[in-house]
Amino acid sequence: MYSVWKKLSQSGLLEGHMNVHSSKYKCTECRKCLSSSRDLTVHSRIHSGEKPFKCTVCDKRFTRSDQLVIHSKTHSGQKPYRCHECHKTFSVSTSLNTHMRIHTGDKPYKCSLCDKSFSRSSHLNTHKRHVHSNRRPYDCRYCGMLFKSSHHLKHHVYTHTGAKPYSCRHCSECFTFHNQLKTHVEVTR
Repeated sequence: MYSVWKKLSQSGLLEGHMNVHSSKYKCTECRKCLSSSRDLTVHSRIHSGEKPFKCTVCDKRFTRSDQLVIHSKTHSGQKPYRCHECHKTFSVSTSLNTHMRIHTGDKPYKCSLCDKSFSRSSHLNTHKRHVHSNRRPYDCRYCGMLFKSSHHLKHHVYTHTGAKPYSCRHCSECFTFHNQLKTHVEVTR
């Protein structure tokens, strides 16, 4: 087993960080130690899929308020961070850092339950929830059917409401699912 050394920008933070290792607050899902019950509550949202912080511009949701603040910068239109490989630009440096993994092939987030690796921690968490967990926290208000993700629930609800959110830009046809629209566009070419 090896130790992972966490770099701290201020020496005073070391004491606070060391409290994490003697903490009474342990996640029952992944055994991560946290320094307070509040931190444990926020951390548990990763496993439950709860995302209480919503962007007012695009309705994207986040587990933490700081994630929403960072995301909000994407709507400013400014993109000062540029990839030296493909010249794609980003509004926040973390997005550039994550993007660089496309060029390097780096997948630092490894699943502890199988041999899959991911370039983003969010992709690992999604993988664990969809593949290795039987937990289905999203229930349909119409029929009670349970789902592992809000995305799958949203698409299921269309079968009850008759919603057809995918429309063809070439004609007036509308479809319940994106793959139906895709097939329609390929057939009508």
